Order: sequence, then C-alpha cells, then structure tokens
Amino acid sequence: MIKKILFKIYLIVRESFLRKHLLRFLIFVNNYSYGWIKLFVIENGKHPKHEILRYDKFFAKHLNKESTVLDLGCGNGSLAKKISGEVKRVVAIDISERNIEEAEKINSRDNITYIKGDATSFDFKDKFDSIVLSNVLEHIEDRIEFLKKLHQLSDIILIRVPMLDRDWLSVYKKENGYEYRLDNTHFVEYTTKLLKEELRVSSWRLKEYSIQFGEFWGVLINFDKQ
Repeated sequence: MIKKILFKIYLIVRESFLRKHLLRFLIFVNNYSYGWIKLFVIENGKHPKHEILRYDKFFAKHLNKESTVLDLGCGNGSLAKKISGEVKRVVAIDISERNIEEAEKINSRDNITYIKGDATSFDFKDKFDSIVLSNVLEHIEDRIEFLKKLHQLSDIILIRVPMLDRDWLSVYKKENGYEYRLDNTHFVEYTTKLLKEELRVSSWRLKEYSIQFGEFWGVLINFDKQ
C-alpha cells in the first residue's frame, strides 16, 4: 500500500517543477549519509574497508625484503605497519601531527620511521627503492610538479587513487554540478585517461594496473628507466 502511494507521488512530482528540487535534496542526503556511514562503521579504531579492500596485499606484492620504502601521506600508519614486515625499512610522512602521534602509538615497528611534515616539500636526504602513494595524489593541487619531484626519490611508485567513473551516479553528479567527490578535500577524482595524461606529462610510465573497488591500483616507473 505504502509503495503504491509513494509511486503515485513520484509520478506526480517527476512531471512538475518540484523534480529538480527533490533530486537536489536526495543527492544531498546521499552524499551526507555516505559521510556519516564512513564514520559509524569504524569499530575499535578500525575501518572495515581496509579488510575488505586489502590493498596492502597489492603494495606488498611489489616489494621485497630488501626494499626501502617511502610512504607519502601515511595517515595513522596502518599501511606502513602492514608492509613493514615485507621490507627492510619504511619511512612514513604525514602532515597531520595527530596522525603521526597515533601512528607512533599504535603502528610502530623498529624498521618504521615516522615524520611529521609536508610530503610535497619535505627535503628527504635518501633515495628509496619504492614510493607508496595510497589515496594521496588526489589531495594534492599541483600534482604534475609533485610527481616530477618524486623522480629525485625513487624510480618506482606504487599508486592507489579513487576513480570518478566508479559508478554512473558520481559521473552524473559531476556533469550536473552536484558534489561528487568521496572527500571534499579531493582536488580530483580520476578517469584512467586523465591519470595517464598526468603521468605522461610528469615522465612516469604505467607498467601495470588494475581497477579494484572503483579505485586505480598501479605500478609506475621512471620513463627514462623503462
């Protein structure tokens, strides 16, 4: 009975001036509820997405026991800790003092060094076997310049970024002027074409990649080292 009533209301509204107003409201609810769901699914400080996506296995697959790794934008260090058992050394940096304090408290290991600093401007003295960029690049405004600077630090980048075309609704939202980003601190959410173009301009070559859970997971190598 309720479904029939709602459907009749829908038929009336969709042909009226109210359609766009209701659509805007529903998209707002969709975005707003997604943000709160992300918070409420956290239990005992752990977000279930990490166990579902298991992106740490992707990173570990491309590292070895002799690897030195630079984790840029490490957050609370959960990924740094997971890959630390597979490598020789991890240097992990994050701009948030709170994140670094939490990382040192709950995700410390003897072969991990945590640094509070800006990954886009920090003066690293060493070169690393690999750089990890796990959901970081989309938070950077001048991504081309940032990617160019990384050539000084490593010839390999392991990257993970969110895709704009993860579903039809995110594309629809962007094309029609609605908020479409998973996080309002994102400067970009990628299509494969856009990411490949940014890599080409910054002299990185895509060695391999896959699309997982609406994310792009890839291995980048220095264009001059191919």
